[in-house]
Amino acid sequence: MIWVLLAIFVAPAVISIAWRASTDQTHWRDASHASTGQAPDPAIMRPAIIQVYGARTWGSRGGAAVHTWITAKRANADEYERFEIIGWRLRRGEPALVRRRGNPDGEWFSSRPLLLADVRGDDVDAVIDKLEAAIEAYPYPREYKTWPGPNSNTFTAFVARRVPELRLDLPPTAIGKDFLGNGDMFGKAPSGTGYQFSAFGVFGILAALEEGIEINLGGLVAGIDFTSLAIKLPGFGTWPSRKRSETWISGNTTTERVPHGYAATWEHGSDPHNAKDQH
Repeated sequence: MIWVLLAIFVAPAVISIAWRASTDQTHWRDASHASTGQAPDPAIMRPAIIQVYGARTWGSRGGAAVHTWITAKRANADEYERFEIIGWRLRRGEPALVRRRGNPDGEWFSSRPLLLADVRGDDVDAVIDKLEAAIEAYPYPREYKTWPGPNSNTFTAFVARRVPELRLDLPPTAIGKDFLGNGDMFGKAPSGTGYQFSAFGVFGILAALEEGIEINLGGLVAGIDFTSLAIKLPGFGTWPSRKRSETWISGNTTTERVPHGYAATWEHGSDPHNAKDQH
């Protein structure tokens, strides 16, 4: 039994971290935060839109973990707002919870983000109202722990549970997503399509239509996504990865569209001593 657990939970994470550590990476001071062209240009995309992104963290830790964030643009707005948790801000006496206008789809310290959710359309302004209420209710705006949470993925999952329109399936590398907080051990899955048991983000099980079945052991998550016929492994993430389509919400109808690229650039501030506090 111990060898099965090691093979499923430990070995993939170790291999992924070792591979990440062996690759050449740009120093965080020189890392890119340029737009990746995944978000629609607000000058063209006039309806409201919400997107969720995740990117590998800087350094060898990126072999096992991603940093996630949420972006939103109201109808006819000229800019996106970006919401995320950045741990090093606490060392400056600032809140970890950041809300700012800027590039929604920029690289995270030279790591290209993966689009995890995309909801847009005439009625999405009402969903953004729910999103902002959930962000306001987040109980840890001035707290941060890399493991087991609360961290950036705890924040994203917390908001997603209160905005089921996102149907957000966070990857197994979103360490901290299972930290329910407030002493809770039972709750909805981040997608809102099922439920989970979690002992402080260290051990748990999740069953949902969107995520499938996931088991959390020491913060490392493995599972099966039956909808996409994919496996989930620590470090490696979901394989094969699925492409997120754009969901349009307009009255009672939904359609899928292809986005235009957002060409703006945005420089993300970096703490000179704690650049690794990123998820």
